[in-house]
Amino acid sequence: MTLAVGTRLGPYEILSALGAGGMGEVYRARDTKLDREVAIKVLPELFVSDPERVARSSVKRRRWPR
Repeated sequence: MTLAVGTRLGPYEILSALGAGGMGEVYRARDTKLDREVAIKVLPELFVSDPERVARSSVKRRRWPR
């Protein structure tokens, strides 16, 4: 699933693609509610149905360097 710049996912607005690989695609995004930049990982559709793989891709919160 490739996301275009400007796509909205809930409160997140995609700013750019950061990378892609076997575990999914990573995007730089803006959290419009908290007014900060975040990274969003989008898992391949195959992984979404596998709870173990989803668990390995748990949410990591980290401030984006300004």
